[in-house]
Amino acid sequence: MKALYFILVAAVIVSCQNQGKMEIEKAKLATVDSMKVEIEKQRVIDSMQVEMAKIEEAKIEAQKEVVVVNQPAATTTTTTTTQKKGMSNTAKGALIGAGVGAATGAIISKKKAQGAIIGGVAGAGVGAGTGAIIDGSKNK
Repeated sequence: MKALYFILVAAVIVSCQNQGKMEIEKAKLATVDSMKVEIEKQRVIDSMQVEMAKIEEAKIEAQKEVVVVNQPAATTTTTTTTQKKGMSNTAKGALIGAGVGAATGAIISKKKAQGAIIGGVAGAGVGAGTGAIIDGSKNK
């Protein structure tokens, strides 16, 4: 009987040790898999950054314009960079003010459409005035 108990205890101990080793192996595999996933994510991020850099370089090249001036005595070539003129602060202020005013008017008013219209007009006026002040201060 003692031998049977001894064999049973030995089998339990051996199986527990094997189970612990299997859990360690599973944890190692899970760690390796998660590392592979992170490496793949980083590779995608790096390739996107390279593509963005290429796009920026293409934009810079597209902005450059070659102008050839023919003169009777000689031919000269000059390179100029053209820049797009953006919206003025007055226009930006009017658009932002109209949007915020319309949203606020629709939220506050009981008559949603009428409140949005009144709020949009008032917001556009205030925004355009603020943008004009900013434009004027930049010009000085």
